[in-house]
Amino acid sequence: MAQEGQAISQASAPRSRTVQFGQTAWAWVGVTPFFIFALMFLIVPTLYLVVGAFQDAEGNFTLANIAQLFTSDSIRSAYWISIKISVASAVVGALLGFALAYAAVLGGLPQWLRPTLMTFSGVASNFAGLPLAFAFLATLGRTGIVTTLLITLFDFNIYRTGFNLLSFWGLTLTYLYFQIPLMVLIITPALDGLKREWREAASILGASHWEYWRHVALPILWPAIVGTTLLLFANSFGAIATAYALTGSSLNIVTILLYAQIRGDVLHDQNLGYALALGMIVITGLSNGAYIWLRARSDRWQR
Repeated sequence: MAQEGQAISQASAPRSRTVQFGQTAWAWVGVTPFFIFALMFLIVPTLYLVVGAFQDAEGNFTLANIAQLFTSDSIRSAYWISIKISVASAVVGALLGFALAYAAVLGGLPQWLRPTLMTFSGVASNFAGLPLAFAFLATLGRTGIVTTLLITLFDFNIYRTGFNLLSFWGLTLTYLYFQIPLMVLIITPALDGLKREWREAASILGASHWEYWRHVALPILWPAIVGTTLLLFANSFGAIATAYALTGSSLNIVTILLYAQIRGDVLHDQNLGYALALGMIVITGLSNGAYIWLRARSDRWQR
């Protein structure tokens, strides 16, 4: 009987391995479209512009394009303005988004408010480009509805205070429309991960609400908060459609300068545009890499 059972188990082992191999093969078939799209629209274009950044118009190897990133005053200024706008929109978006998420998750608000906020955040975080620029021009432009109502009802013209939608703070304000919802979407699971036992243990030990957040909650949440802020920075730094539709060429940010170098009629230098894109890839890559590392650290704390 023992020999018979051993024979049956030996016969069933190859069959089970065959079934497992077949399931694994079908699983790879399922993710094949992802790899194809990543190869076609991410990896190959990235390699193409990396190679182009080190070539001149005739296709010869050169470091002149990379050198201009550090020697040209207009390019350095474009990078600096883009970094400042990205930092401002990321920090303000992170603070306001965290406040919204905290109010919806832990603030004791009505239960219907959270799914409403999450639904709006999912839509607003993807609302950008020409529609967003038009929406802000129609709302806060010089003849926008809010501007007109403030003048009509309160005799208050926001543009007399120095505000200008087609400026640094105007573009930052526009970016906040999708930065705040993105922060809400990403930080909400981290807030959900705060265990009730931690709050109860802190209360039993005599900790106040502020002491709990200072010594328990914030040390656990800070990797997620900082990591998400870096993600918001990268999200803002790479935006072009909204900025171009809103400000045109009046604001010298790196994405608009890149567009002018590749597609423009005056500043046309395609290989310099590739070098500008390479610099953006390095900056956003570092931001996203730091976000992934901090996110993994946050998840490890909340397991």
